[in-house]
Amino acid sequence: MTVDRSPMERLQSYYDDEELVCPECGFEDDPGSWESETDGRQVHYHHECPSCGAVREHTLDLPADGSRNGQ
Repeated sequence: MTVDRSPMERLQSYYDDEELVCPECGFEDDPGSWESETDGRQVHYHHECPSCGAVREHTLDLPADGSRNGQ
């Protein structure tokens, strides 16, 4: 059974799969996860390396009218 996920959930899953190696110290945070929050206008993803404390962030702007491109 396939579970439909929102684009934001798919993006967070991508970050969890592909971006958990710290570019500062090389630590691989296998059990870690990116955190996300939104204010309705932007989605902000962030992850703090548990080894060195480096913080990485991605911020995406959401369409002002609530529409999704291509749909």
